[in-house]
Amino acid sequence: MRWCHWVNFPMLSIMIWSGMLIYWGDDEYKIKLFGHTYFVFFPEWFYKFFNITHRLQEGMAFHFLFMWFFILNGVFYVAYTLISGEWRELVPQRKSFKEAWLVLLHDLHIRKMAPPQKKYNAAQRIAYTAIIVMGIGSVITGLAIYKPVQCYYLTRLCGGYHFARILHFVLTLGYVFFFVIHVVQVFLAGWKNFSSVITGFEVVNNKPKPIIEKGHDEEAS
Repeated sequence: MRWCHWVNFPMLSIMIWSGMLIYWGDDEYKIKLFGHTYFVFFPEWFYKFFNITHRLQEGMAFHFLFMWFFILNGVFYVAYTLISGEWRELVPQRKSFKEAWLVLLHDLHIRKMAPPQKKYNAAQRIAYTAIIVMGIGSVITGLAIYKPVQCYYLTRLCGGYHFARILHFVLTLGYVFFFVIHVVQVFLAGWKNFSSVITGFEVVNNKPKPIIEKGHDEEAS
């Protein structure tokens, strides 16, 4: 599961980066009213700063290659989770949504006591399950706009080509939002928690403290 986690990070990063190269070719999502544009997701300076302009062909090449690695890694992760029984620790429970609010209040230092947890707390259960659902949604919407004729059934399922593209775009923004929250949470959890995610174990010092007898201490003084 750790391997899938760490493999997925560069895979998804490449998919988002190459997706931006593709999106530049048809940047149509913005807020307009009465012919005036009030908001654009990616202004021109953003494209120039990250050197995204005029790289549509490169973006398509990377996107359509690495999507297969992204899919294979996701299939392996979900299959292992189901076979090993780890899904029981990941799937949210009835009380998870209520406890997730308590976890948020604890992370914001508004609530002192954190709700009890096992391997994952309620917020992690919801987030990790949501990211799996988002991954499935990205694959379905991606194939719907990649091959709208061959995969016409997926395109119809997504409400048509244009709506499938909107869903794909929204899911991408969701990944970025998840990345930011995830990194902040790891930073707040500390280095020990981060290193245990890499190694799979955490070193705990259980060495007992030396006991100084009162009589010896007085004689020394």
